[in-house]
Order: sequence, then C-alpha cells, then structure tokens
Amino acid sequence: MPQANAQYHHGDLRAACLRSARELLEEDGGAGLSLRAVARRAGVSATAPYRHFADRDALVSAVAAQGYGELADHLTAAHPSPRAPEDLAELAVAYVRFALERPAIFRVMFAEPCDPTNEERAAATAAIWEYVRGIVRGIFPDSDAEALSTGVWAIVHGLAFLHLDGKLDTSTPEVVANQVHAAVRALLTATPRNSRSAGAPSST
Repeated sequence: MPQANAQYHHGDLRAACLRSARELLEEDGGAGLSLRAVARRAGVSATAPYRHFADRDALVSAVAAQGYGELADHLTAAHPSPRAPEDLAELAVAYVRFALERPAIFRVMFAEPCDPTNEERAAATAAIWEYVRGIVRGIFPDSDAEALSTGVWAIVHGLAFLHLDGKLDTSTPEVVANQVHAAVRALLTATPRNSRSAGAPSST
C-alpha cells in the first residue's frame, strides 16, 4: 500500500479522504464508512486519515459541511433572487431534487449523527439557515421571520424525505416538481374558512 507522504502533498490527503468517503457513501450508505475503509479507498496508511479527522464523526461532519455548501449553490443556481411565494416554491423543488439526485450526501447531512462541536459543519449549517431566513424576510416582511423560516424549512425538508423514502411519486422530475409546487403553494396561500365574523355570537 502506498504511504500518504509519497502520494499526497499537504492538503491533498484531506481532500482524498473526503472524496473516498463520498464514494463509499454512494456505494452502500453509511454502513461501510469508517476511517479505515476511507484509508483503504484512498490508498494510504490506516492511520493517515487521523491527521485530519479525529474520528468517524469528524469525517462525517466534514462530508456534511461539503453537502451544505453544495446545497446552497444548488438553490442559488435555481433562483438567485427569490422575491415571491412562487419563487419559494421553485426553491422547494430544487431542494427536493438535490435530495433525490444526491441521496447519500443528503442523508449524511440530515440523518447521520455529526459532531455538534465541528466548526466547519456548524458554519455551513448556519449559512443555510441564514439563507432561508433571508428569503423569508424578503418575501414576507411583516411575518415572524424566525418562526416562518422554521416552518418553511420543515415543510420543504419533509417533502424531500417523503420523496426520498418513496412515500410520494418520484416517477418523473415533472411529477416531483408538480407535487412540491402544489404543496408549497397550498400551504402559503391557504386561509381558513370562517363564515362568522370574529366575536359574533352563535345563533344556536
């Protein structure tokens, strides 16, 4: 087996380990992911990955951080300047598509336990959260941005996992887009039916 020093310059080893981790995740999910397996895949000594990752959780956190960055880029590419509820629906579609196109990385981001003290992951997560809040503030300026942002992310994230886990139809991209569009529009525009004015006494 080639040694890390002979094959990688400073900084390359970490990138190689992350690349190998993602390949393993794509092949069989998180079950086979370990620092030893990553070392074998990268072609380095069994101890080499420990130069950058203290344990499996640190490795998973780094992979998740990459995923959050890619998700942010994916959403920005889908709609760089969302200004209306319909734009938010477009972003919801992009979010669900990201989950379906990259299921392994998406599950690592949201279903795998990650080191909560990992600064890289915390910063990447915070960036996504602020991105969502910024959109909500712009589209619904009079709302409770914190509460509505939580609700919007929860709804869209739930739609992603319902599709990812086969609970909703994923037969074509068009079907997925229509389902997500319809769900988000319905939730953002629905109003309760109330034929009585506020405070009016009951006739019974």
